[in-house]
Amino acid sequence: MKKEVIKQAVDQYLPELVKIADEIYDLAEPGMEEVRSAGLLTDYLEKMGFQVEKGIAGLPTAFRAVYEQGQGGPSFGLLAEYDALKDIGHACGHHMQGPSVIGAALALRDTCKDQPYKIVIYGTPAEETIGGKIIMQEKGCFKDIDIALMMHAAPSTCVDLRCMALECFYVTFHGVESHAAMSPHKGKSAFDAALLSFQAIEFMREHVLEDSRMHYTILDAGGPSNIVPGRAKAEYTLRSYSTDYLGNVIVPRFKDIIKGACLMTGTTCDLERSYPFKAKIPCVTLNDLIMENAHFFQAPQITGPREKTGSTDFGNVMYEVPGCCIRTAFVPEGTAAHSKEYLEAGKNQKAHEALRSGSEILAGTCMDILEHPEFLQKMKEEFEERKRKEQMETE
Repeated sequence: MKKEVIKQAVDQYLPELVKIADEIYDLAEPGMEEVRSAGLLTDYLEKMGFQVEKGIAGLPTAFRAVYEQGQGGPSFGLLAEYDALKDIGHACGHHMQGPSVIGAALALRDTCKDQPYKIVIYGTPAEETIGGKIIMQEKGCFKDIDIALMMHAAPSTCVDLRCMALECFYVTFHGVESHAAMSPHKGKSAFDAALLSFQAIEFMREHVLEDSRMHYTILDAGGPSNIVPGRAKAEYTLRSYSTDYLGNVIVPRFKDIIKGACLMTGTTCDLERSYPFKAKIPCVTLNDLIMENAHFFQAPQITGPREKTGSTDFGNVMYEVPGCCIRTAFVPEGTAAHSKEYLEAGKNQKAHEALRSGSEILAGTCMDILEHPEFLQKMKEEFEERKRKEQMETE
């Protein structure tokens, strides 16, 4: 089967896909508010013959769309984000993702008519905030796919090797309020407890793996300086490139720090945990196949893999199944995401070309897997081995 036909197949749908991407850009709906953006995608998928479920996993703007040909073949998961940054807009390029993976799905459907396979497109809201994929995964999503694929607009065309696992905690310290001049001895400072916890984290930095990250800030200091604060609230973000090291080493030590801060100040606390972001288990076999397709389709500004990235809820999906996100170039190399430059380039010709590149590369990758079933088996074996080794390293 010739890959050249993929270009022709994507061309057929590109004008409509570009129009949808530009409309999502203009809507600029933030996480959990992407009602019209999700609607544009699901309406088009239904028009193209996909079986669409809306509002899955209890999230009104999440969806699942399926096309199946025959039975018993591989199941390709194509994931898309469409949330904008609040008060900024689509300065991360998420408006391109849905149209791009739809283009890949339609190209695959139109060019691979002999082998059995299934395409599952997941619409995943709120990546920039709560991490919609985490909630969706907890509700049973993504169990029906063999590999997970995404595209993301970027300064260069490449893949990622790793991302950071992340745990976020909100701690409210409770003390005893008193007048700082007249009766300080009657007070127990909740703010002191927060300050002591910050200092303890600074001491802990020396004794964790060097690629760990720990951040903190005060959300509520408890009031004016002449009052011993009876309440204070702090936020803590902990990261590591190993999900297991973060969960088994850093988080327990952090919790001990919070307990110690309370003991030293005679205070108590309430600890609230946000949704945990996991680190990707990389699948180099899949990465390499995707980059072969990037070269074949002559994607712009191709570079080597990004060794390290921040945190994303796609890491949670890639902790359970082999996956990869192809980043396709639309701005000059070195341009920062969440920037004015990203925003201003979101509807230009290079953005439209990046959308097309993502469609071609992902469709070509799926075609290769269909033509060489041993590729998928090798990916699964590599994934399981890498996951096993990571878990062994923190035992």
